[in-house]
Amino acid sequence: MNKYQMQVEHRTENKWDWICVFANSDQEAIQNAKIKLYDFQNPTYSQYDDYATKHWKDYYKEKFQGYIISPYTPIFSVERDCEPPKDYDTIISSSTKENQDMAFFKVNWNNYTEELSKKADTENWSNETYPNNGILTNYIVKTYDKLTDEKKIIIGTSYALFNTGLFTKYYEPIYAYQSGSEISFLTAYELGGIGITDRPERANYFENPDLLLFDWHYAIDVHYPHILEDKENQKRIPKEVLESKNIVITLDGAINKMKKKVSANYKLAIPQYYEGKIQLLLPLCLADDNIPDLALVVTKTNNVYRGHTCLTLDMAYNNARLIAKPESNWLNP
Repeated sequence: MNKYQMQVEHRTENKWDWICVFANSDQEAIQNAKIKLYDFQNPTYSQYDDYATKHWKDYYKEKFQGYIISPYTPIFSVERDCEPPKDYDTIISSSTKENQDMAFFKVNWNNYTEELSKKADTENWSNETYPNNGILTNYIVKTYDKLTDEKKIIIGTSYALFNTGLFTKYYEPIYAYQSGSEISFLTAYELGGIGITDRPERANYFENPDLLLFDWHYAIDVHYPHILEDKENQKRIPKEVLESKNIVITLDGAINKMKKKVSANYKLAIPQYYEGKIQLLLPLCLADDNIPDLALVVTKTNNVYRGHTCLTLDMAYNNARLIAKPESNWLNP
């Protein structure tokens, strides 16, 4: 079998890319490329798709809209007598470095979280909502996305490398390294042992440190209709609170009590990164003054906080772990 790099062109814009396919002949490669491009543009979603699978389907659907197989030079290059990787397909783009980065690490990260969790310092990466290292899967997918945006994926002649942001029990940074179809997690010492001198940086979430601290002087504008009437949000609110005739009073009281607690202990406000913004997670005690039920999500806008929604504690921890392991006693995996 041969490995073909097939050129695709945008119908209306001056852009082009490559799609990698495997075939036994040139004609078969063109046909496979047409099928693959169609699948990218029209993905089939399943209720069994995990986060990483859906992420990549969405990514390639958006990426390849408007493209066709080049009618002039569809075959860019051929590598003879090679077998396709077992667990992933490779997309190679020449238009931007960001797209070059996507040629690597196109994998289902669920298959690698067990190995990574053993390499890293001991930590609980699962909870009831995100079992089987689901928190770690979300972490590594989102970390890779952030590093791609920051242009911190190292692309060598035959390998790719990025900083996972995790550490071993000896506080050694852990790097994700791919060569061919193999992915491994290595320390700086282990990279040096195979002749790799690159040491890419971690993802940066701290461009504005002021956003990491909650200023209790500022008001919180709460989006009551979304929090109290949205069907998904209602599932997160304790039943006895949701059915109470004084639910707004209960919510307002919990917010006021929370502001007093955070003013006394700033560590209670935990940052999360969502859609390119730093937000804060604040504990809401609705049924018991000392037991948080939900996390209120707020974003600082000028001199006010906007309270967008509420998350379950499992959801809040999953989101917060992207930046750092929460060191607060109210949010645990």
